[in-house]
Amino acid sequence: MEHSFKEWIDNIIPWLLNHGIKILFIALGAFIINLIISRIIENAVRIAVIRDETMTAEAEIQRENTLIRIFNKTIEVVIILIALLMILKEGGLDIGPMLAGAGIVGIAVGFGGQYLIRDVISGLFIILENQYRIGDVITINGKGGSVEDISLRKTTLRDLDGTVHHIPHGEIKIVSNQSKDFARINIDIGIAYNSNLEHVINVINRTGEELASDPYFGELIVSPPKFLRVNEFGESAIMVKILGDTKPLKQWEVAGELRKRLKIAFDREGIEIPFPQRVIHHAVEKE
Repeated sequence: MEHSFKEWIDNIIPWLLNHGIKILFIALGAFIINLIISRIIENAVRIAVIRDETMTAEAEIQRENTLIRIFNKTIEVVIILIALLMILKEGGLDIGPMLAGAGIVGIAVGFGGQYLIRDVISGLFIILENQYRIGDVITINGKGGSVEDISLRKTTLRDLDGTVHHIPHGEIKIVSNQSKDFARINIDIGIAYNSNLEHVINVINRTGEELASDPYFGELIVSPPKFLRVNEFGESAIMVKILGDTKPLKQWEVAGELRKRLKIAFDREGIEIPFPQRVIHHAVEKE
């Protein structure tokens, strides 16, 4: 037993000093090369991306970060594969048959690969056309949420419930971006038919201006919310539409505060927000 252990030690030490050091250098070299290329890609993207005058500085940074992340991930996968093959070869494995086998497998899955190619091509157009970026809130195929990740093959969304949706780019038909450039408050609110409409309009516009003058909410608002039109004559209320523009992703916060302030203002001014009512006649049988 002692002899076999000593023999194993005598064999392993020369192997580690020869091949082991080479494997270590391969892994270290792959790490350093990946780090250097990542920095080069980041600097190149920051310089090469054409500035869009209609986009905010924050949106431009999001766009650049998305491109950098995608290119870095692609390069990282290539470097890891090359380094892994070199390590296997250094470890004494003949990678020739493995590469040949990979070629046969590639032919076998070639027909299925058309879906992968479709996903990648669609992903390239999504990225180049800047349809959405990491951090945007979008809806794809009925699934809405915040964009957590974009690769060449798929987009990852997380909805309000915390559920993560992975959507292949080839399956995307329509994308609705709720956070590009600016967002909009779009509120329909009902008032009683006996309300003084001009008074209601003044209260709505004044409340919108007060909200836009708020130290906190004023930073989030692009144009103050205001009365747009009488939108509908409902069964029990006149529906009026209120519109205003906000910074991206701030429309829900501003709309919530506006509803709160409108309720307080309507109560103070005696403006009724009606609710559906039904009159029931109780028939009494004659004796």
